[in-house]
Amino acid sequence: MPTSLDVTKVLQSVPPFTSLPKDEIVDIASKVGIQTYHPGTYVFRQGDESTKTLYILVKGSADVLVSNEDGVDTIVSHREKYDFFGETVLLTGEKYPGSVRSREEITCLLMPAAEVERLVVKFPEFSGYFTEVLLNRMRSLYEEIVSEQSFDAYSHVDTPLFRKRISDIMSTPVVTCLHTDSVLKAARIMNEKKISAVVVTDVHSRPLGILTSNDLTKKVIAQGIPNFENIYAGSVMSSNLVSISADSFYHQAMLEVAKNQIKHLAVTRGDHLVGVVTTADLIKTRSTGSLLVTHDIESQQSLEGLAVAGREVDSILNALVAEKAPVPEILNIMSEFHDRLTRRVIQFCENEMVALGKGIPPVEYCWINMGSAGRREQTLRTDQDNAIIYADGEPGSEENVRQYFQSLAALINDGLEKCGFVKCPGNVMASNPFWCRSLSEWLAALRKWGQGLGHNPEYVRTLTILLDFRSVYGNPELSNALWDGIFATYREFAAITHFLTQDDLNARVPVSIWGGLQPNKFGPHKDEIDLKYAVSVHIVNCMRVYALSQGLTNTSTFGRIKALARAGTLSSDDADLIRASFETLLMLRIRENIRKVRHGEKAYDYVNVNKLTKRERQILKDTFSAVSRLQKTTSNEFNIMWLRQ
Repeated sequence: MPTSLDVTKVLQSVPPFTSLPKDEIVDIASKVGIQTYHPGTYVFRQGDESTKTLYILVKGSADVLVSNEDGVDTIVSHREKYDFFGETVLLTGEKYPGSVRSREEITCLLMPAAEVERLVVKFPEFSGYFTEVLLNRMRSLYEEIVSEQSFDAYSHVDTPLFRKRISDIMSTPVVTCLHTDSVLKAARIMNEKKISAVVVTDVHSRPLGILTSNDLTKKVIAQGIPNFENIYAGSVMSSNLVSISADSFYHQAMLEVAKNQIKHLAVTRGDHLVGVVTTADLIKTRSTGSLLVTHDIESQQSLEGLAVAGREVDSILNALVAEKAPVPEILNIMSEFHDRLTRRVIQFCENEMVALGKGIPPVEYCWINMGSAGRREQTLRTDQDNAIIYADGEPGSEENVRQYFQSLAALINDGLEKCGFVKCPGNVMASNPFWCRSLSEWLAALRKWGQGLGHNPEYVRTLTILLDFRSVYGNPELSNALWDGIFATYREFAAITHFLTQDDLNARVPVSIWGGLQPNKFGPHKDEIDLKYAVSVHIVNCMRVYALSQGLTNTSTFGRIKALARAGTLSSDDADLIRASFETLLMLRIRENIRKVRHGEKAYDYVNVNKLTKRERQILKDTFSAVSRLQKTTSNEFNIMWLRQ
């Protein structure tokens, strides 16, 4: 053991310790051990229990090796002076996923895990260094995997539209009129240019709204208003003109059109209007014409027709993946189409209730989606998870109101099934009286569940499902009132987050004792891992717990990560790593499901590890490691909070 080694000086030269105050480094140096290893010595072997030590190499070099199932070692990387190793399991307590063997005589500083954990909590920049190392590797692998995707594997797409910017397809120059121009002048402009709309601007060319021929018909002519020259365009225009940056991509325009059910988008550069994109422009650019789906859904007059239109939504998913659209945008676009489909089914069913002589809804109500649909993470149409919140009626009308909504819910669940949304095997649907309640009944149930969490595991499961709910149709005030009730219940029974966390910890990420991927060994899914219920679910669960503790109503996992980072609950480095891990898992799940469906198989989230490329295996290992860290961090956070109660 070298006696002349100045540990303080060494630490001042090794990132991320270089970011620490000098007095902190002096204190750390007194707690660090020093160990020398002879050439060819294993510092630790793959599958060994963690020594809970961070090793910092200060002399010599070492190899990192990974053994396959036959015990054959492969050198995967090297460590040189001032590199560190052992960090991948330092904070998770898992077994080592690889071995480290000295190439020559080496000397290492040995830092206890408890000391590293203290620094991670106290100094965000220190913590961020370890996170960034893993994040950069994941990003690199992700980009390589996505870039290797074959367009033909998913869909026949003529042009990779998601690399097209709006400036490439917009119409320019824009035909405009001033908000102070008369509608007569605007009408003449439309007639001369043979167009059906003009963008209304101020004197600085900033878009204020849009004036269409329909506006003129409905707001001027049909009203019998004389003296057109005295009516200004600004008083008749539609002011809900949606703008998009000229640097935006095609998929962003597609999302805005679908979300807002509009035909025109103003294209801006800064505050200035530079072009217009219409649905016709987008459809002409896109050979599949999938943007017509929005119109098809809204214009259908029967459930049968709606079911046919709904099938076109699947072709959009194929195209989005083929064109390498970002995963969050895929989720947003698919959610918009699924929401439109759901709302149209509900409207049909309301009309059917009238036709059956049961009348219109007796009180206000709100249809909510839960599960992946509630989180805006549904791509292919999967099992239904939904519920109804209805307003409290007059005293004495409770039973009639309850029967009405149970009848309506049964029609809606049947209608959604006809449109490809399979009924939930666990009966988590509005047609089940358990999931169809008045607001006061929901609030009473919440308090009961919060009070009994420690005695009834079923309450934990129920809250896990409910906490992902999102209003889709009806009166959103009822949805808001239910969220108010949830947060009031949490304030009264703060141990809810403890029980939700413990429930997630009942299952761990499938990693073998050797640190490799651990697929099923037997059964119909032999050699496969369920990416949804074995891995993704832990990110969803942990973000749900954090969101509840912070009073967030955003149910999207990506949205929750962003909001928690903005609030400082998650560091930006941790948020980036969690987001990258979740996006990676979703990308692989979406890709594999599309492949299965194209081969006539049922969509499910299992992936065969033997069919993965080397890059895919590595990125999954990194992702699993990140998820394991998240589980431990969440456990530490909310178990501590529980002990404080």
